Amino acid sequence: MKPRVEIIALGGTIACAPDSGASGVAPSLTGMDLVAAVPQLGTLAQIGARNLSNLPSTEIGLPLLFDLATAIRAHEDEGIAGIVVTQGTDTIEETAFVLHLLHRGSMPVVVTGAMRNPSLPGADGPANLLAAVACAVDPGCRDLGVMVAFDDVIHPAAWVQKRDTSSTGAFWSPAPLGWMAEERPALYAKAPPRTAFDIPQDAALPFVPILKPGLSDPPLLVDACLAAGAAGLVLDLAGGGHVHSSWLDPLTAAAERMPVVFSSRTRGGRVLSRTYGQVGGEIDLLNRGLQGSGDLDALKARLVLILALMTGAPGRFGEVTNLSWQPGDFETIPTRRP
Repeated sequence: MKPRVEIIALGGTIACAPDSGASGVAPSLTGMDLVAAVPQLGTLAQIGARNLSNLPSTEIGLPLLFDLATAIRAHEDEGIAGIVVTQGTDTIEETAFVLHLLHRGSMPVVVTGAMRNPSLPGADGPANLLAAVACAVDPGCRDLGVMVAFDDVIHPAAWVQKRDTSSTGAFWSPAPLGWMAEERPALYAKAPPRTAFDIPQDAALPFVPILKPGLSDPPLLVDACLAAGAAGLVLDLAGGGHVHSSWLDPLTAAAERMPVVFSSRTRGGRVLSRTYGQVGGEIDLLNRGLQGSGDLDALKARLVLILALMTGAPGRFGEVTNLSWQPGDFETIPTRRP
């Protein structure tokens, strides 16, 4: 019997069709419509498909992702081989990461979408969907957490970023898990360490904004965020984590009241911790009670902080900031199939 894969559709470009009453396209195709467009899926698995929503990706929120994570757990309990989530690309790097932080199981969860809607020549949705299902049924993809399959590259959710507005190769990561070869995943790397959060059902969603200072930008938004009820702040700072001296007093005061995290707006490399000693450098910020985001960019750091706050343990933020492997970790790499 073929393995079973459940496709859970959320909407996005992959599900878009021309809107007869307006210009442009909008999500309207169902999960079953997506499956019908790729008959090769039936050679890989028994396919189930349903919609949890049919939205542009910017309309996806954390409550929807919590419902999705619950559905994923239920499907794993049923013995399904893997899950494929289809959605809009604008927020894939965030949604995949949230699901990764909520997923404790071994079952592959693969997120994909499309950059070109189905009405365009060279639409990439069918190929991406086929790749995602191939990953979902592959035994080598078990225990890797959540991944993003896009343009024949397999990215770990912890690293993936969208770096182009329209290219079919918009997604990037510094350490892809592998690539597609003849419609099968070829895995070359191990996924980053995993940390899972259990969110209480009655937990309130905290307000955690991202602030990105530019040249001569005064720190007025710090006080504005505090007045608006922020439970934490994430700063998207220059270089290795550096800010103008005029921001230091407001940030120091904020850090006495709530977690204040700083990341790098370069979105590449690790936030520094012991290199620059000037006023407003990362050493100064750490001495003032701020926290570095390690390997996380601002978008992902914000999500980790939100989940940590919702569990009532903001100190858990530091458990997720290091995505690299430590000495001895590679002894636990599972044996891959030939």
